[in-house]
Amino acid sequence: MDSLLIKGGVPLHGDVTISGSKNAALPIMAATLLTPEPCVIRRVPDLSDTRFMLQILASLGARVSMRGDAVRVCAEKLNPVGNYDLIRKMRGSICILGPLLARQRQATVSLPGGCVIGPRPIDLHLKGLRTLGARVAIESGYIHAKAPRLVGAEVFLGGRSGPTVLGTANLLMAATLTEGVTTIESAACEPEIADLAHFLNKMGARIAGAGSPTITVNGVQALHGTDHELIPDRIEAATFAIAAAATNGEVTLLGSRPDHMSAVMDKLQEAGVSIKRRGFTLTVRRGGRLRPVDITTQPYAGFPTDVQAQMMALMALTPGLSIITERIYESRFMHVSELARLGAEISIEGASAIVKGVSRLSGAPIMASDLRASAALVIGGMAAAGTTRINRIYHLDRGYEKIDVKLRRLGARIRRVEE
Repeated sequence: MDSLLIKGGVPLHGDVTISGSKNAALPIMAATLLTPEPCVIRRVPDLSDTRFMLQILASLGARVSMRGDAVRVCAEKLNPVGNYDLIRKMRGSICILGPLLARQRQATVSLPGGCVIGPRPIDLHLKGLRTLGARVAIESGYIHAKAPRLVGAEVFLGGRSGPTVLGTANLLMAATLTEGVTTIESAACEPEIADLAHFLNKMGARIAGAGSPTITVNGVQALHGTDHELIPDRIEAATFAIAAAATNGEVTLLGSRPDHMSAVMDKLQEAGVSIKRRGFTLTVRRGGRLRPVDITTQPYAGFPTDVQAQMMALMALTPGLSIITERIYESRFMHVSELARLGAEISIEGASAIVKGVSRLSGAPIMASDLRASAALVIGGMAAAGTTRINRIYHLDRGYEKIDVKLRRLGARIRRVEE
């Protein structure tokens, strides 16, 4: 198992190319199960999560390959049973349920795993599929779904913490091969859902309204293969932007989508960070003295929960008090105790973290608990004086493509070592 060794105190400078979106890649890869024809997906990031998804697709009978950042999938023949040993490793694997059910009219899929950041029930996924006519039961850790006939219907997907992103993806994929019209109300509005709908429409689906709270799907009899390029990863872009500010550097993000990052850019600018936008390029640098900001995570287009930890690392170095409130996942403050080992002053009160900025952080051995917490610890380590060692970085490899290589190119003193 690898660790990251970081010698901090070096400002980041230079250009970094943003990879394709992990959160778009996983459901789009699953959507290839909807057709027996070959599909090609480009700009796929080389991550443990995308490699797991390829293994899952192969275990279902699909022929898969990856050359560079291009993935090719041909699901001519399918086995409708999802393997536990693969699916348990990744939350996003649940999105094979909808396409398997739509194409095979039956699916047996293990309950998924993933980061430990609080309860993430799949009840809304199952509610949506039942509304389309599926019979669904959970037995011995598996979801068993059958639907001799799927019929379009109106489905409300609002949950306690807002719309479900993967639930919207699952229902959207299932509805493409359903008789009649399906209307999804309180649908997730994330750019990754819009990208999935774009991919499905290129396959011959008839979807309107993706990216808004109401999505309409006119079912079709069959879908065909297609070629598609993923949108950039807005969370990776936000992470590098925050790292530039935290290290007092200047970084240009190439191939980003600023229009997907409005909430993050707004809070960074409020904090005193300079951002210059030019097409799909963003140049980020600390504009002077940082200012504290209050943040509440929300469904898109609000401030993303996946950037909460990274922003906390920046606020830990910002004079004054910042309040960061988590409204999406109730257990997503596991990085607080590790940032405290670097010298951060953070207290938890219910769903909020009270961050009192300090003048400096100092390196220490720390441990990653989940994907985005890992990114926050890397930012903290790069901004800290001295050496930081981050253990359990396999979390980081789930969502950031060669992050240590990219950071070294920006001047960071960071390397992988064996634990």
